[in-house]
Amino acid sequence: MAAAHDDATPAPRGPATNEAAATEASGGGTAASGSATAPRRPAAPARAGLLHSGRWRLRTRLIAILLAFLGIACLVISAASYAAMDANLTGQLRTRLAEASDRATSFAGPHRGQDGTGADGSAGGADGGQDAATSTPSPSSTAPNPLNAPGQAAGTLNARVVGGEFVFGGMLDTRGSAVALTAADEQTLLDLPVGKQAQRVSLSQGDYLALAEKDASGQTVITGLPTADVDRTLTTLLLITVGVSAAALVLAGLLGSWAIRRTMKPLERVSAVATDVSQLDLGAGQLPPETRVAPADARPSTEVGAVGHALNLMLENVDSALSARQRSEDRVREFVADASHELRTPLAAIRGYSDLLKWTEDLTEDGQRSLGRIDSQSQRMAALVEDLLLLARLDQGHQPVSEDVDLTELVVESVSDLQVAAPSHRWALELPEEPVVVRGDPRQLRQVLMNLLSNARKHTDEGTTVTTALGVSANRREAVLTVTDDGPGIDPDFLPRIFSRFARADQARSGEVGTTGLGLAIVKAIVESHGGRIAVASRPGRTEFEVRLPTAGAA
Repeated sequence: MAAAHDDATPAPRGPATNEAAATEASGGGTAASGSATAPRRPAAPARAGLLHSGRWRLRTRLIAILLAFLGIACLVISAASYAAMDANLTGQLRTRLAEASDRATSFAGPHRGQDGTGADGSAGGADGGQDAATSTPSPSSTAPNPLNAPGQAAGTLNARVVGGEFVFGGMLDTRGSAVALTAADEQTLLDLPVGKQAQRVSLSQGDYLALAEKDASGQTVITGLPTADVDRTLTTLLLITVGVSAAALVLAGLLGSWAIRRTMKPLERVSAVATDVSQLDLGAGQLPPETRVAPADARPSTEVGAVGHALNLMLENVDSALSARQRSEDRVREFVADASHELRTPLAAIRGYSDLLKWTEDLTEDGQRSLGRIDSQSQRMAALVEDLLLLARLDQGHQPVSEDVDLTELVVESVSDLQVAAPSHRWALELPEEPVVVRGDPRQLRQVLMNLLSNARKHTDEGTTVTTALGVSANRREAVLTVTDDGPGIDPDFLPRIFSRFARADQARSGEVGTTGLGLAIVKAIVESHGGRIAVASRPGRTEFEVRLPTAGAA
């Protein structure tokens, strides 16, 4: 698209080569002592942990770590408390079971009455016509009923087994009466190993800790105690520990979040300073004094303070470097301005004497050609000096002349001049119905137009169409000027520096077209000094420069 902008083309860039380092996993083994080594597998990439710094904010990770450790501590304490309570209560139950078993195995005969009634005089059997708690009555048996042993508490289970069959069996209720065992209960109790450690069994009346032992006569006596009280106590303990742990985690999360947020405030203030610095225009030559970390947040004795102190040292160093650069640039600008101003007189003298020689001396053809070269190069040098002097003045902040300027008239005049100077190009105009007026220096604004149009002419082929369009923005606060051509376009690598001084898209062409590489730099400087902005977009077949300037009413 657009012409190779601002006079000239950049120096060719060397090809960039990218080399990919390829690593081969060795697949074949090497023989060693008659055996081959197995191929090594490539190492698996390290996985980012759940609390990896790239996933969560530091504050969130600290709270999560705090809650994780507290949760583990609560879990360990709860498990230890539960296990200790379980061991203690189960131990007490086993002791009571052993005592009840001793009473049952040492019991020699009926204690609550020879009629087999219970302590309250009620029939002990389930049907009232049998001996107390006899699930499988055996009238011929003279063995005592262990349920009649003195001291047995409510809920105690006792049974006597003779020849693999129950002679007596039942459970004492709260009134001391016997509750008969079901057939399933009897079968479960018959499976108990005799003389072994007590075991937990599930019966129709609930879970029991049961023990089978032989008495002095060699008969098996089974004794059991309910585990309901132990289970209820352990369940209550579990609910309490879970509730307390959950409350502790919630409270720790709230207090920890508040404490960590308060602790992280200085770091947030340090981060805010760094963010402010990143958004500053460093072209000003120095950093504002307020872009420093407060002394309270820059104490090296703390970790966050050390970061703030280091940031302040870095900012001081940057400020010194910017100040030194600014002083150097100021000296260069002063030198360029002074040199450009001083060069005007000798250049005018060179041109004057060359004209004098041309008209007063009879020169040979070679002499006239040489004199013509002197005159053309002195004119080019004078143009360069004028451009440098203008840039120096703009850099120093010289305000342009401010008056109402009819951009429509300037556009028409500039395009008309180029039509005469470059008839091999096609020149098109797109103008609004009403004049577009801005505030500014008419001479400088004309130079903007001429530089853009000349740029399109110099860097496109003959026959290229160059369209100049003028309009206003939707809110009518900006004048919008575009210069568009259908040329080959601009190298994408050159676009970022197209408005730089002495930038050329093709160094070899600079001498051919007689450009200085300052045209677009001057355009940008003039536009910005008028409070406007300039942009460029380019692709093959279309290049467009867009200039936006405040209208007279908006200014």
